[in-house]
Amino acid sequence: MPPRPTTADLSRLDREKALRTIRRVGPYLWPKGESWVKRRVVLALLALVLAKVVSVLTPFLYKAAVDRLTGQDDPATMLAVGAIGLTVAYGMARLMNVGFQQLRDAIFARVAQRALRRLALVTFTHIHNLSLRYHMTRKTGGLSRIIERGVKGVEFLLRFLLFSIGPLVLELTLVAGIFFFVFDIRYLAIVVVTIALYVWFTFKVTEWRVQIRREMNTQDTDANQKAVDSLLNFETVKYFGAEAREAARYDRAMEGYERAALKTSYSLAFLNFGQSFLITAGLVGVMVLAARGVEAGALTVGDFVMVNAYMIQITMPLNFLGTVYREIRQSLVDMAEMFDLLEQPAEVTDKPGARDLQVRGGRVDLRDVCFGYDPERPILRGISLSVPAGRKVAIVGPSGAGKSTIGRLLFRFYDVTDGALLIDGQDLRDVTQDSLHAAIGVVPQDTVLFNDTILYNIAYGRPDATRAEIEAAAKAAKIHDFIVSLPQGYDTAVGERGLKLSGGEKQRVGIARTLLKNPPILVLDEATSALDSETESVIQDELKAMGEGRTVIAIAHRLSTIVDADEIVVLEAGRVVESGTHDALIALNGRYAAMWARQLRGEDLEAA
Repeated sequence: MPPRPTTADLSRLDREKALRTIRRVGPYLWPKGESWVKRRVVLALLALVLAKVVSVLTPFLYKAAVDRLTGQDDPATMLAVGAIGLTVAYGMARLMNVGFQQLRDAIFARVAQRALRRLALVTFTHIHNLSLRYHMTRKTGGLSRIIERGVKGVEFLLRFLLFSIGPLVLELTLVAGIFFFVFDIRYLAIVVVTIALYVWFTFKVTEWRVQIRREMNTQDTDANQKAVDSLLNFETVKYFGAEAREAARYDRAMEGYERAALKTSYSLAFLNFGQSFLITAGLVGVMVLAARGVEAGALTVGDFVMVNAYMIQITMPLNFLGTVYREIRQSLVDMAEMFDLLEQPAEVTDKPGARDLQVRGGRVDLRDVCFGYDPERPILRGISLSVPAGRKVAIVGPSGAGKSTIGRLLFRFYDVTDGALLIDGQDLRDVTQDSLHAAIGVVPQDTVLFNDTILYNIAYGRPDATRAEIEAAAKAAKIHDFIVSLPQGYDTAVGERGLKLSGGEKQRVGIARTLLKNPPILVLDEATSALDSETESVIQDELKAMGEGRTVIAIAHRLSTIVDADEIVVLEAGRVVESGTHDALIALNGRYAAMWARQLRGEDLEAA
């Protein structure tokens, strides 16, 4: 068992992930070949510098107005305007400061939104490219929350990497310079010590809070997964009267989130109080020096007010530093999870220079195919079979024999571990996945529909199809009349996963969708086993018509649905144990005949 990582190891890993995230996000600020993005970044920085210069000069106008009102202004340097004019100038300076900041945000908004959109698209595309194995082991609720938090962190990180740290340093440097040159080194010393202590305290406490926030994220993800899982299984919850059980399960997950959220709140209160204490101590120190200077006649009341204004002015960015550092660290944590997802390698990829699949007839060959989802648990053990072009081959066998696995390998959800799978003599590993997927149509046991209209779901088979072609596919699948009888016709929403339609209706929509795709190779993966006998009989006729002129691989549980197959292959424990036509296998009186007899007895009992 490997040793548990130490705190130092975790901190080093966090730093490495933070640097990796910044490197990944940085190019979105300065992309190659997109000069408009660079122009906007430069203009935003220019607006930022102008805002900071105006901000640092504003207290001088405040001082001048106070000195004019108290009669302490220097006649030799008296301004040509009165106190009211200075007050108006002070207000205008404050307004200009805000105006430049808002201009900066407006200029940069398009850059940030572009980055967010691009990264969201990259992440979404990558997730679809990941293997079926990955998606079967991930929880959809947790995955969606990781993406949501990560993408939201992009804009924040881009904005504050550019507009927070550098500008803060610039403003603090300017204020420190003013304290040194306008007043004396004692003021500068107090400001420097205050800032140093503030930054050290903020970073230390924030590092501690990041660990707490990570725990809160974990609990939040867990609670969200349980909620999504429960809602997706709404009918099952109702069947077993498990509403109270599901609520208790969700509440337990939320209890963990509550504990972590409370820790976050308490630690935030401690951080805020500590920051206020340090800033207040520095403010009081500088103000005491200024008050003594006024009493001694070395400073004017305007100087006293200006010192106070500068200390308050640097208090805001320092408080902001705490928030920015907290949020940047949190954004880095959230985005690290998303970039971990982006670095998850795709199990099945196209070879360099892979060619498109050329389907000449649609012959499918399995040559000594071996495969297992887990290396220690093989599913297929050296299977060889051929499906001639335009013929129908059925694959039957007990659960776990590997029937559906063959369909998944044919669609290349996985690659074979040994042997080869070919279409018209072309190894599937040598052709592009897009061309392979275009050549194969699948009618699964449970057709899952998008939460959209019937029209959208049928058109999913071929998005560029005309309305007439969509309706023709629906008529061929014997569902057109049902659709037009609905109040909204083809614009009827089917609900999440198609729950507003019956099993037979969903299956017909799935058949219409595949008919519209018009693939040369068809896989029927127990396409009617979940339906009642009457519906199954009707849909079987539709599937039979659908298979005319196509290469058909039918994975079947009910043997009565495949008696017309050109060849029936019997699998057991990942091996072919029998093959032949229905009549030949019955005459053989082997495994298939025994299965047929058992199903006949079952059907007789059902009829009785």
